[in-house]
Amino acid sequence: MKKIGLVLSGGGARGISHIGAIKALEEYGLKPDVISGTSAGAFVGALLAYGYPADEMFEIILNTRFSNYLRFGFSLGGLLKIDRAEEILKKYIPENSFEALKIPLVVTATDINAGEELSFRTGELAKIVLASCCLPGVFKPLRLNGRDLIDGAIFNNLPVAPIEKETDYIIGIHCNPLLFDKPSAHMHQITYRSIRMAMRQKAKASLDRCDLLIEAPELSTFNTFDFTKARKLFDIGYQYTHTLLKEKKFEV
Repeated sequence: MKKIGLVLSGGGARGISHIGAIKALEEYGLKPDVISGTSAGAFVGALLAYGYPADEMFEIILNTRFSNYLRFGFSLGGLLKIDRAEEILKKYIPENSFEALKIPLVVTATDINAGEELSFRTGELAKIVLASCCLPGVFKPLRLNGRDLIDGAIFNNLPVAPIEKETDYIIGIHCNPLLFDKPSAHMHQITYRSIRMAMRQKAKASLDRCDLLIEAPELSTFNTFDFTKARKLFDIGYQYTHTLLKEKKFEV
């Protein structure tokens, strides 16, 4: 049996679709031997690596009011501080360490000062995952070991490279499809689309290196903060992946 690597992209609320996709993979008996994730993918990846099945992960999402764990930062670094959200991961992964995980996990974050992509796989877990989720301009960078860390998706929204050499088969789940239709004339929509285009272009090399790429086109209609649409996002991830695996008559 080949050693399977699972790579989970960032995407904010769209990352909930990862859980639906993972449920479909579970039904086909596909379990990762190592996981790599960034941003929302790091959060989902941590829960999966600890041993939570997809249905339990989805219940965690439904039962968590993420807005309760965010607070205004009142600084130029970002509008919100994400540090209190550490309580969420500690609640469900009380050991709060990479070493407590049942499946090896690699989390990607970005050092905003050094302009450097960083990979973490040992030590304290919650702060690293949260640092990987710090979307610039929205969340204040998370200070850790003398570094100011932000969203790992800035440099690499599908971090295949950190686990590529230790796996035989890469399954990538990318929740940021981009349909090439005409964007809205509103400035914020044009800006948002431009950022997504740039991030997708940077991720293209990683997308091409996946043996199986799961990327549901329907996710393009959702935005980063659509947490109230969790059920729909979960269902899209599940249905698309289930159909894809059925069509491919999938075997590793």
